[in-house]
Amino acid sequence: MPATKSTPDMILIIVTLLLLSIGIIMVYSASADMALYKFHDSLFFAKRQLLFAGVGIAAMFFLMNINYMTWKVWSKVILIICFFLLVAVLIPGVGMVRGGARSWIGVGAFSIQPSEFMKLAMITFLAKYLSMHQKKITSFKKGLIPTLGLVMIAFGMIMLQPDLGTGTVMVGTSVVMIFVAGARISHFVGLGLVGIAGFVGLIISAPYRIKRITSFLDPWSDPLNSGFQIIQSLLALGPGGLLGLGLGQSRQKFGYLPEPQTDFIFAILSEELGFIGAVFVLILFSLLLWRGIRIALGAPDLFGSFLAIGIIGMVAIQVMINIGVVTGLMPVTGITLPFLSYGGSSLTLMLASIGVLLNISRYSRY
Repeated sequence: MPATKSTPDMILIIVTLLLLSIGIIMVYSASADMALYKFHDSLFFAKRQLLFAGVGIAAMFFLMNINYMTWKVWSKVILIICFFLLVAVLIPGVGMVRGGARSWIGVGAFSIQPSEFMKLAMITFLAKYLSMHQKKITSFKKGLIPTLGLVMIAFGMIMLQPDLGTGTVMVGTSVVMIFVAGARISHFVGLGLVGIAGFVGLIISAPYRIKRITSFLDPWSDPLNSGFQIIQSLLALGPGGLLGLGLGQSRQKFGYLPEPQTDFIFAILSEELGFIGAVFVLILFSLLLWRGIRIALGAPDLFGSFLAIGIIGMVAIQVMINIGVVTGLMPVTGITLPFLSYGGSSLTLMLASIGVLLNISRYSRY
C-alpha cells in the first residue's frame, strides 16, 4: 500500500458540502409552509435534515480516516447483516409501513431504511469479489451468474417491501461494476432481454406500476390521479425561467406537488432558482462524478478501483433517475436526489459513501 497522502481530495469535499448546504436550504424552502400547517413548526423538516446532515458529515470524516481495505475484510459480514435487516423489515411489528412500503425499522419519527444500506454493502462485497475473481467474470456460468444471482436475491427481498426505486439503483450499480470488471457484452445482451421481461412482469404484477408507466407516457390522460405528480413537477419547472421566482417563492409547494422536500426537490429548486440554479447543481454533480472517476482510475489496487466505481456509479444512477423523473423523462420511481432530498437513511448513506471514496483518494496516484 502506497504512503497515505497528507490530504484527501479537497475538491470532492467542497463539492459535497456545497450540495449538502444547497439541500438543507431547499428542504427548508420546500417544506416550511407544509411543516407549519402539519406540525406547527416551519423548521420541522429542516431541523431533522440538519441532524441527519450532522450525523452524515461525522460519518464521512470518520470513514475518510479509516483505511478502505478494512471494508474488504468485513464486506461479507456487513452484507450478511444487511440481508438480516431486509428479512427483519418484512416482519409485522418490526418493519414500519410508509407510503405503502414496509421499508423502515425504527421508533417514532426516527428510523432507518435497510435497503439503502444494502446498496453500499453490495458495492463493497462486489468490489472484493471482482478484485479477487476478475478472470472468472468473463465466464457466464462461473463468474456472471453467481454474481448477478446474489444481486437478484437482494433485489427480490427489496421488492417484497416493495421498493422498486432503491432496488433499481442497486442492480444498476452492480451491473456497472460487473461491466467495468470485464464481463462480456454478449452475456449482458442475453441477460438484458431476460431482465426486461422480468421488469415488465414486475410492472404488470402491480396495477400502480402500470399507472406510473402510462402516466409517464401521457400524464395528461389522467391529470388528477396517476399523472398528477409529473404534471405538477413540469408546472414547477416551467415558471422558473432563467433566474427563478426567488428563494422561498415557489407556488407548487403549496399543496400541489406532493412531498416537495423529498423526491421532487429538484423541481422546487428549478422553480425558485431557475435554469441557472438548476444548471449550477448539475455542474456540481458533474464535478462529483469527475472526481470519483479520477479516484477510481488512480486507486492503487483493484478493490479500491471497483469500490470507487461502485460508489460514484450509485450516485450517478440515482441523480439521473431522479432528475429524469422530475423532468418527465422517466416514470415515477420514488428515488431521492443525493445530498439534496430530505431523508435520514439516504443522506447518511451518501455522506458515508463519500467518506470511503475520500479515503481511497488519499492513496490515489492522481
